[in-house]
Amino acid sequence: MSMLTELKERFRKALTGLVDEPAELLDLIRGSQDPKFGDYQANLAMPLGKRLRRPPREVAAEIIKRLEIDDLCAPPEIAGPGFINLRINDQWLARRLSAAVAEPRLDVAPVASRRTFVIDYSAPNVAKPMHVGHIRSTVIGDALCRVLRFLGHRAISDNHIGDWGTQFGMILYGYKHFLDVEAYRRNPVQELARLYRHVRRLMDEEDNNPNVTTTDSVQAAVLAETARLHAGDPENRRLWEQFLPHCEDEIQRVYSRLGVTFDHTLGESFYEERLAPVVDDLLRRGIARESDGAICIFLEGHKTPMIVRKRDGAFLYGTTDLATIQYRLETWRPDAILYVVDHRQSLHFQQLFAAARLLGYKNIELQHVSFGTVLGDDGRPFKTRSGDTVGLEGLLDEAVRRALEIVSANDDAKPNGPELSTEQRRQIAETVGIAAIKYADLSQNRTSDYIFSYDKMLAMTGNTATYMQYAYARVRSIFAKGGVDIEQLRASGSPIVLNSAAERALAIEILRFSEALDMTVADYRPNQLTSYLFDLANRFSTFFEQCPVLRADTDELRQSRLLLCDLTARTIQKGLELLGIRVVEKM
Repeated sequence: MSMLTELKERFRKALTGLVDEPAELLDLIRGSQDPKFGDYQANLAMPLGKRLRRPPREVAAEIIKRLEIDDLCAPPEIAGPGFINLRINDQWLARRLSAAVAEPRLDVAPVASRRTFVIDYSAPNVAKPMHVGHIRSTVIGDALCRVLRFLGHRAISDNHIGDWGTQFGMILYGYKHFLDVEAYRRNPVQELARLYRHVRRLMDEEDNNPNVTTTDSVQAAVLAETARLHAGDPENRRLWEQFLPHCEDEIQRVYSRLGVTFDHTLGESFYEERLAPVVDDLLRRGIARESDGAICIFLEGHKTPMIVRKRDGAFLYGTTDLATIQYRLETWRPDAILYVVDHRQSLHFQQLFAAARLLGYKNIELQHVSFGTVLGDDGRPFKTRSGDTVGLEGLLDEAVRRALEIVSANDDAKPNGPELSTEQRRQIAETVGIAAIKYADLSQNRTSDYIFSYDKMLAMTGNTATYMQYAYARVRSIFAKGGVDIEQLRASGSPIVLNSAAERALAIEILRFSEALDMTVADYRPNQLTSYLFDLANRFSTFFEQCPVLRADTDELRQSRLLLCDLTARTIQKGLELLGIRVVEKM
């Protein structure tokens, strides 16, 4: 049960008769920034007073008079110009914590209104290895999927891979003109990636050469190869079918290390037969028209049209995306489609959504969940020293290597000697290293750029996965040291007592888990969950320093504090799981 949701419902009833639409006012009920003002603060009397033309403190007093909250809170207090300060009853806190002890969902209730989401994320071009730019879409999309499902929604993940576009024309051209046969035999994907880069470089050079003609243009040749593929040319189709499994295997290996799976992987090629009918429908309905040989949609408020078929008959990303929306609506009937794609595609999605509305797709949420760029220390997009984009798998390998150094150093420094075998160290390093990269990305406000730093993301302090995993492992070490049977502890029915400020602060934070999840999906920002977990770990650290657990003064207090430890560990574990991150029993 969410404390905030319960408070809002009580205030909703109290506002009946004072205001017709209380939703905006209820959003002004928030957690207090300073414990001396209580646990929550309702800041709605000021705007309501202005609306009613009455003094805010008078309005606040009337709201309190109407408020039925004695079972949940101490008597509310009015502060300043009309703030209503609320302090949750310790007895209510203890009851909710006891409920969470016995509840696998940690007392997080499923949503009352279940929605269906289609989440489009990761979407690499399969003709080249995944790089650092793919990490954000992949981990943000995966986290949103996990949180939505946990809350009770139906979330369908669809990896809309690029398996049909111009990049394959580039590889086909490269394969036919520059192939290193032995390199292709040894590592097909690596050689295809080299061919792609080589042809890309040739095309870039052409852009700066005014003397290139159509007959000797690499760009024209690439477009011709692409057109032949799309037209069903047997040789190009055979090569495409040969390349694709190698590319997909390479990508799947990276997904396996990241712990990311998809319900569907319907690439651009899946929609090939739908493209021409989409354009025909747009023309028939007068939504699109011919312009200089191309078929375009002229959208209100946009200077440039959305091209859906080029003069040479080729279709574009926008055409495929319209066909994809059509398929998803026919197949899954979603309430929302989320596109987790970087901010540079904002114009594309503005035009896509506007075109979709013209097609009649109005009763659906179409959302571009945009994100910023991963930067290097120089403040520019993160690249290798040679200027190449950093490969994602190499990024993971380096994080794991550095994590292994940290894990080994910590284990070697233990007073009674090392506890972990070589294999255990390796397994922990894999978990810690990959968690560090994922959490470092998810802990950023997704719309912001961030600077990539192995040292910061693997730090044992601060808002890092390593710190969260350490907090979990510390609880497990308490139980191991005390010989605590966790299942027996949970089944004991022992009461939770909150005699100190540190105990109470930890209790409040544990019970805010549900609120953090609601905030995460409100604007599709996983950093709301990472911020919560960091606050929880800090509250636990203070509790651990101030409240002896195994050496508590009484057995009742020992049991109570062990239960608080267990709830903290379970909440951290579940929170990290929803971010796609595993915990470790030892650090």
